[in-house]
Amino acid sequence: MKETVLDLLMFLFENYMEDEDHFPPQNERAGLQMKLLEAGFDHDEIEHAFGWLEGVLEQGGVAGPERDQAFRVYSDDEQMMLDTDARGFLMQLEQIGVLSPSSRETVIERAMALGEDEIDVERLKWIVLLVLFAKPGEEQAFAWMEDLVFDDAAVLH
Repeated sequence: MKETVLDLLMFLFENYMEDEDHFPPQNERAGLQMKLLEAGFDHDEIEHAFGWLEGVLEQGGVAGPERDQAFRVYSDDEQMMLDTDARGFLMQLEQIGVLSPSSRETVIERAMALGEDEIDVERLKWIVLLVLFAKPGEEQAFAWMEDLVFDDAAVLH
């Protein structure tokens, strides 16, 4: 089975970041890169993953409006990558207050940056988790998503 960048990011979070409160700083990445190479990940995938994390950090501090009355229209490319279930999941997260409009936009942008053909709801949960992990002031939303991803006990209603 071919591992994707998102698979690598999930592995990285579960093994090296879960107990941290931030993404690995630049000075720790060489050591992490060696561990990821030893785990069997490709050098190019590792570079793409670290670049993806940098993209989250660059957008992590960008604040947007807390409430947005605008209707989000997805581009054709976004609709191809995020099917109806995935887009509905994002809308639910926004409606229950887990995602702000600016966080939603970061999630969509980061999903597109993965370069995958399609991202299902299960993989989208991980993208949301990683984006919330990097966003200051989103600790409560991150904790809720962490429970959803790891426990599968939370139910959206």
